[in-house]
Amino acid sequence: MEIHFHGKTFLAMAKETNFLTRISGLMFRTKETENLLFDFGHEGRWAIHSLFVFFPFLALWLDRENNVLEYKVVKPFELSAAPSQDFAKLVEIPLNSGNRMKFSSFLSDY
Repeated sequence: MEIHFHGKTFLAMAKETNFLTRISGLMFRTKETENLLFDFGHEGRWAIHSLFVFFPFLALWLDRENNVLEYKVVKPFELSAAPSQDFAKLVEIPLNSGNRMKFSSFLSDY
């Protein structure tokens, strides 16, 4: 998928979630797992958590055209992480060595 941020386009492979993977997300996985795409089909605002996620990950909240609205590095066992505006999609990107290089533009504060 293409992700747009400040005039740049990032190509990212992401596995689209189904009902079960939407519930569990990155819980109980390793940081070498694939990126996950949550396509909600409509805009809204929901919080996520990282309970039972044992590594940091980058959360990208996107609009329908895959433009980044907000992003955050979510640390293990955070109770809640939510954007300040409505979004249509969420991408969870484990911060493994390949993703750290590819998404370094989002990690300057991390």
